Amino acid sequence: MSCGGKAAALRLFDAHCHLQDRRISAVAPQLICTAIDSGVLRFAVNGVSENDWHIVKQMGEQYPSVIPCFGLHPWYVADRSPEWLASMKELFAITPSAAVGEIGLDKGSHGKNIDFSEQGEVFRQQLELAKELERPVSIHCVRAFGELLEIMQLSGPFPAGVILHSFMGSAEMVSEFTKLGSYFSFSGFFTSMKKEKAKKVLKSVPIERILFESDAPDALPKSNIDSSLLLMVDNPMVLGHQSWEGLTKEELNHPANIRTVLNYVATLLEVSEEELAEASYQNAVRLFSYPGSKLLCM
Repeated sequence: MSCGGKAAALRLFDAHCHLQDRRISAVAPQLICTAIDSGVLRFAVNGVSENDWHIVKQMGEQYPSVIPCFGLHPWYVADRSPEWLASMKELFAITPSAAVGEIGLDKGSHGKNIDFSEQGEVFRQQLELAKELERPVSIHCVRAFGELLEIMQLSGPFPAGVILHSFMGSAEMVSEFTKLGSYFSFSGFFTSMKKEKAKKVLKSVPIERILFESDAPDALPKSNIDSSLLLMVDNPMVLGHQSWEGLTKEELNHPANIRTVLNYVATLLEVSEEELAEASYQNAVRLFSYPGSKLLCM
């Protein structure tokens, strides 16, 4: 796919997104082009359930910039089939370019309705699979960082790398997660954290462990968004059921909004955007350069 825009000054890597999401899948080609023209050159697209793994696989085949990832998200644990793990292993066998994700633990407003011991068992199985396959794994964690660290310490370390996606944990835990092979990926959600806490977290993360992600179509940064990068979805085939007060359409995140997160983090760390963008890009390339990966084949 040729996007035709001028080369951007910065190179960025979207370390975690969901371009297969039903709300935006129909416009994914345009989103990818716009993002590439803004400097976001690669996208780790994370599946969340058996229902979307095939779409993620197709995207990986269709777009050179997409790295497919297969995982069972904690929200969908109760809906899994008896064959879910066998199906996942088969997908990895026929998709050597794939990473693992999105998997994890959730005790938040949604996750609290899903049996936590069941979440933990499914998470452990996928974590072990990532280690066996020597693939990086993208982890979702909401209000369960203590349990996450305990499980990772029992199963780890993870030489292929762990992405703590949309990281909102504490600075005090960063060192322990780093010892296990973790990278810390920041999304638009991070812009809602209190600045003092955000700065403390960032100062605790080694620059060689920083990643950026859009988590699109979610995690829209709270401010300083280029209005041209607000997705006001009006296609009835794509429009979600969420309704926001004052809006007649659903407002969604665009992968190119990583630039806003980059600017925010660079400001708090008092480093240049150029330095931070290139460091995070190289971090992601290193992480996703495993045997069979697209990055090694290009």
